[in-house]
Amino acid sequence: MKVNAKPDHKLLPKQPPKVVAKGDAKGKKVNKAWLHDHINDPYVKLARREGYRARAAYKLKEIDETMGLIKPGDWVVDLGSTPGAWSQYVRRKLSPTGAAAGALNGHIIGLDMLPMEPIEGVTFIQGDFREAEVLEKLEQALASDKGPVKVDLVISDMAPNLSGIESADAARIAHLVELAVEFAQNRMKPEGSLVVKLFHGSGYDDLVKLFQASFKVVKRFKPKASRPNSSETFLVGRGLKKP
Repeated sequence: MKVNAKPDHKLLPKQPPKVVAKGDAKGKKVNKAWLHDHINDPYVKLARREGYRARAAYKLKEIDETMGLIKPGDWVVDLGSTPGAWSQYVRRKLSPTGAAAGALNGHIIGLDMLPMEPIEGVTFIQGDFREAEVLEKLEQALASDKGPVKVDLVISDMAPNLSGIESADAARIAHLVELAVEFAQNRMKPEGSLVVKLFHGSGYDDLVKLFQASFKVVKRFKPKASRPNSSETFLVGRGLKKP
């Protein structure tokens, strides 16, 4: 479920937050500086060269390489998958040759409220995963000859549109993280892993406590691909305490 749009598959930059009134000379300077930094960002350039739809792929890549999350044969669900950079990375990791197309040793399901351009080997479901119709489609995607499948890994890059009102933003962030934890508890194997994005600020410690209460192992990550001035961080939980 994506509450805010990410950069599209061509890596066109998102507009930076407006910190001053529209048309203000200072605001134009801020936007121009942000655009300059984005265009010259090494991860943006690398994503273009390697065919990723967004620089976010390298955040998941670092987390995966540190913790060894993705293994051949895994079932992976990508919550808030649009524009698809995380699904692209998982798809290459599950390929026997690391390719963006061809053979795939595993299964990937992406869910988002926004549309996503197709990725070979990725089953995409558009809609809100809290709705019965979307959950029914997910159940169909998780069906196998041996019955319903519990997934090995849930990844969530979901993030809300931030209003600038700290209490409201903290509540929106917490809600998305709680949804991801609940989803993992219902759909994931007991030994599975969950990766979520969150932000430092009000409510952060409570979300860490939620992870510690829900998972046997909890790790915090600030990947190198996260912008230095961003409060963005990631939590990884491994092994459900209450499967």
